[in-house]
Amino acid sequence: MNYRQTVILILIYVLVGTLWLSAGDTNKKNVPQSADNICPLLVGRKIPTVTLKTVDGKSFNLNEAIGQKPTVLIFYRGGWCPYCNLHLNRLKEIEQKLLDLGYQLIAVSTDRPQKLKETLGKNAIKYTLLSDNKMTASRAFGLAFKVPDELVKKYKNQYKIDLEDASGETHHLLPVPAAFIIGTDGVIKFGYINPDYKVRVEPMVLLAAAEAYSHPSTSN
Repeated sequence: MNYRQTVILILIYVLVGTLWLSAGDTNKKNVPQSADNICPLLVGRKIPTVTLKTVDGKSFNLNEAIGQKPTVLIFYRGGWCPYCNLHLNRLKEIEQKLLDLGYQLIAVSTDRPQKLKETLGKNAIKYTLLSDNKMTASRAFGLAFKVPDELVKKYKNQYKIDLEDASGETHHLLPVPAAFIIGTDGVIKFGYINPDYKVRVEPMVLLAAAEAYSHPSTSN
């Protein structure tokens, strides 16, 4: 894939992922209404100061980590979400190539640390999973939304998904799934956010974007 094709592909995904922000977009399906009202950080913004938890429950300074290596940062709902698990598994396809480009891959969810260990084991993931069970990072990135009470009950009673057990908290908040590419300066270079939790950015698009920002075009 040449540079021009890469840029076109990235622009298409950015357009699709942010089109819902336009006024008058009222025909979304399978999306909790409150998820439509988020206000995410966009390309060009510097990320906020965020501390998360590792799978061992230790503090993890996200800003320090990003300051050391450019980062592909994923926000997902939790290990209980089949769409999230599918995406996490597909990200393994590009992990080594991202590492070869000098990137690190980090995925953040509302799961408490113990639940992260379960996800690591279930999906045989080697890249970093972090806990945002207090939802401080998701709020700071403008991705947090409150799950309606009726849906919380439906998840628990019908699907056996206990959001409070997963996070260890009673806030009933989730992040809208998102993917960011962030430079060591803390500035967002690429972002894909879609409130329809069934739609995730293709791993190869993330890789193409990472390659583009690793090898910017030069003037002829």
